[in-house]
Amino acid sequence: MTELTKVVLDESDIPTHWYNIVADFPTPPPPALNPATREPLQPDDLAAIFPMGLIEQEASAERWIEIPDAVREVYRLWRPSPLYRARRLEKALGTPARIYYKYEGASPVGSHKTNSAIPQAYYNAQAGRRRLTTETGAGQWGSALAFAAETFGMKCDVFQVRSTYEGKPYRRMLMQTFGASVTPSPSDTTEAGRALQARFPDTPGSLGMAISEAIEEAVKDPEASYSLGSVLNHVALHQTVIGQEALKQLDAFGERLPDHLFACAGGGSNLAGICFPFLRENIVNGAGVQVTACEPAAAPSLTQGEYRYDHGDVSGMTPLLKMYTLGADFVPSPVHAGGLRYHGMAPLVSHAYHEGLISAVALGQVEAFRAGVLFSRTEGIVPASESNHAIAGALRQAEKAKETGSDEVILIGVSGSGQLDLPAYADYLAGTMEDA
Repeated sequence: MTELTKVVLDESDIPTHWYNIVADFPTPPPPALNPATREPLQPDDLAAIFPMGLIEQEASAERWIEIPDAVREVYRLWRPSPLYRARRLEKALGTPARIYYKYEGASPVGSHKTNSAIPQAYYNAQAGRRRLTTETGAGQWGSALAFAAETFGMKCDVFQVRSTYEGKPYRRMLMQTFGASVTPSPSDTTEAGRALQARFPDTPGSLGMAISEAIEEAVKDPEASYSLGSVLNHVALHQTVIGQEALKQLDAFGERLPDHLFACAGGGSNLAGICFPFLRENIVNGAGVQVTACEPAAAPSLTQGEYRYDHGDVSGMTPLLKMYTLGADFVPSPVHAGGLRYHGMAPLVSHAYHEGLISAVALGQVEAFRAGVLFSRTEGIVPASESNHAIAGALRQAEKAKETGSDEVILIGVSGSGQLDLPAYADYLAGTMEDA
């Protein structure tokens, strides 16, 4: 009983500031552009859909941005989140590597998404907005924003990608339990939705489509704001509480910085949240943490996309973002990891990848779920479908360590719980899962 299994920090250790990697990038990231003028985006260009508090964060180059007390107070419901040593997984693998995982599944909705939903709802409430519109893929973000909107007394309307609206009914029920209205996308309720249905008959939907509908709803309602669950700078910023805590927790274990860090990547907020504080150690202090973005083979934006300006949605309603993209029209296969089915990668993550600060690997969902089942059976936690990709990437590295006898340190970002993803696990266990 002398060896620690987990480290849970005190509530006083909840970070007081978000970390903004823009201040430490060796080269500045390209700006977002106004699609009409192709000039750098100005604050007024976003005023119709975002409150000024978030717009300022989106454009900020300050290294540390203070977290409001009201946000930290809600964070106390689940933060700090635990860091575990995966001793049983290590034993099952027979690897000399020391494996740790930062677990974000203890939040009210079972994922990391609440880290940004709470501040987004807070800043909108401060600006007098009474309604939030958004998209959701697997349902984690929609659930998080539904909870956050209710916390700050606002209405929440969620457009859920049709394939997961139908395939993950419990996510929809969770959003509705928190008070949100949920609509399958593309829908008949917006002009964008009707146009998309005509353009893509019988489509399973995509995050890019759902974004178009949510933005349209926000623009036509002066009391509404649009909230995005990933991709944008301020969302990545909010998630950095994950990595900041993990740094303290590894120290509490008496451990050195990890040799390898693996996190799943769809839009990029989870990856950014855990890895940006470690990239700061690399950039500022010369550390050698090797960060790997684990993306789905069904939507491999980093490994197969182009680095160029593109819209974040199918209808072209968003600003132009410099990112690795498969094209705004790209509709991924309806894989179980709905939260990773996005055509582009966050501009800040894309910039880090373009500058060689991180690497990436694309994994099929069969390998991902094989890793998730082993993790469940050894660690007792059923990971989210998305998180399984990070675990699969880490297991590859653990096998290499076994072959070489290396006692390297591996850190995994486990972004959420898979308790509502059990039909996906059933698909894998039955042998009916397609290796998309």
